Amino acid sequence: MDKKFEEKQDIIVSFITQSALFCVYLEQLEQPIKSDFIEKMLWFLPFLYTKVHELPSLTPIMEGDPECFVTEEEYNLIRTNVENILGSDDAYLEVFMEDFRYSDEPITAFISENIADIYQELNNLVSNWQIDNDDIKHDALAICMEAFKEHWGQKLVNVLRPLHALSLESNEEIYY
Repeated sequence: MDKKFEEKQDIIVSFITQSALFCVYLEQLEQPIKSDFIEKMLWFLPFLYTKVHELPSLTPIMEGDPECFVTEEEYNLIRTNVENILGSDDAYLEVFMEDFRYSDEPITAFISENIADIYQELNNLVSNWQIDNDDIKHDALAICMEAFKEHWGQKLVNVLRPLHALSLESNEEIYY
């Protein structure tokens, strides 16, 4: 077992707990008010981003990757639910995508897809943590951290910009 993994258990457990709460929230969406959903995402996402940076850097110790639990149907359900809540506000113009460098046209991204991608990574992590095996837990966290560096961390910060703008629109009387 990695010494860093053992030493940072409190921080790791805090991240896993918040990840689980994020996933449960998304799984139990029942058409909340759009402003409530946006407010909840603006609480969860920066918290998760900050917590990731407190986690130890880990290298997988087992051969093969931990199990992936999120099915295509579950992914699509989360994406569709978020899309339905946001309606036409789901789409936004993205400037921090690799494809943007080579395009003369703006690139459209979707909050719902980014949220579903983040959900998929965190749900797979949380599900692997429910297995009573420290090596699986270790590797699941290591894989999730690598995926954060590769894609879901950027998606998280990208989606904050349109969510922030939407929160100001829905609460504009507060800011004047």
